[in-house]
Amino acid sequence: MKNFIDEYKQDKSQYEQYIYNHFLQLIDLESSEEIIERFRILFINGSGYPDTEVAKALERIIALLQVEEEFNFILNRCCHIVINRKRPYNYKKDVLLDLIKLFDSIKNKTVHRYYGSRSSKKLFDLVKAFTTSEQYFTLKRFAELINQETRSYRNTHSALAQPLRTLIPRYPYLYQHCLITSDNSYEHQQAIKKMQRQNQKKFEINLSHYVTHQIRHRRITTSTFTESSWKNTNKIQNPTLLSDRELLSAIRQFVGKVENGYNYQDYAKSFLTHARQPQSYRCFKESFYEYLSSSFDADSRYIKYQFKDKLYKQLKNTMPHNDDQQFNDFLLMRTCNQMLGFLVVESIQKPQHFLFLNLMANMGPIATTSLLLKIVLVCYRVKPYLEKRLAILFNHYEASTREAVRWLVKALENIQVALSTNFGRTDLSFIH
Repeated sequence: MKNFIDEYKQDKSQYEQYIYNHFLQLIDLESSEEIIERFRILFINGSGYPDTEVAKALERIIALLQVEEEFNFILNRCCHIVINRKRPYNYKKDVLLDLIKLFDSIKNKTVHRYYGSRSSKKLFDLVKAFTTSEQYFTLKRFAELINQETRSYRNTHSALAQPLRTLIPRYPYLYQHCLITSDNSYEHQQAIKKMQRQNQKKFEINLSHYVTHQIRHRRITTSTFTESSWKNTNKIQNPTLLSDRELLSAIRQFVGKVENGYNYQDYAKSFLTHARQPQSYRCFKESFYEYLSSSFDADSRYIKYQFKDKLYKQLKNTMPHNDDQQFNDFLLMRTCNQMLGFLVVESIQKPQHFLFLNLMANMGPIATTSLLLKIVLVCYRVKPYLEKRLAILFNHYEASTREAVRWLVKALENIQVALSTNFGRTDLSFIH
């Protein structure tokens, strides 16, 4: 049995590589229009491809498939070969956008008239299934990123009717979780990371320039820096989708002195100094609860009578078998990670996020973001886990209009500001 499986893998991989090599050679010889036409004939028409050996290799792959999802990886790899090859930026952009149009054109079609053989019918079904795969959704998000320079993000009526997916360029902290799949090439992963660094840096610079300009223009000092004095002069655009008032409040919260004369970074350091004194894990969870709940609005009935109790019980029931052990950094990371799962969303397999919705509705985006920020500042290593969980929500709602998920847009914008001001190179501490 093992020999059969090994032989199957070897035969199939040979045919796959033959097709990959075919496109690798063509990419240096043909225009983007010619490449798209080849994709249409080979994968959409299913017949009439000029290179019969390539067509036969595809037929053999289809015949050898044991799991249909395998085809998604093959077709996705072909797409990325023509996108990521070292060609001018406009070439990559044209190929990607035309590929999306090509595949979208068949999503609602029944069997094409060109499909006559059983193999052709199966190919059509496989390609159509690809348009509902995570690989294809990732391609579409990447298309939004690469096409960002022509996109308007302001809260106009037409913009609000656009799907949430169109906002992916705004959130660099989501890129690695929304734009990369397990079968992506090293080159593609590096390209995404480069875009992430560039767009994050651009946002931080724009945010710093905007805030500095507002302060200089109105001759605001720290003693008179109030919401009423926060006016938009239309000279430097607000780099967020928050209103000027919302952005001011967010920055003041995330970098100002909000916890007994401390900002969140200093408060986290103070808490860690205390937590690292010899103590049991049970005692740490008690103090961690006090740390997290110290900034809650005591007048909120939801906080007072529901959430604080849920938070306390969640911490109490977190890894109870370790309660008598001495607290350490490993337990800190596990606890913080589990708290993020509790507060935001646990996983793709368990995408329920009722608590996060309730927090946004009852505490608001700034207070909810502050709670998440306090956790990440205590343990920097869980920052990628927070980003991954937010990516799960983004992907879950990506087809919804921005208008329909305003609450999530508010959350994503506030988190972008919080992470940028606490983990980036933007120093806005003078605001407080």
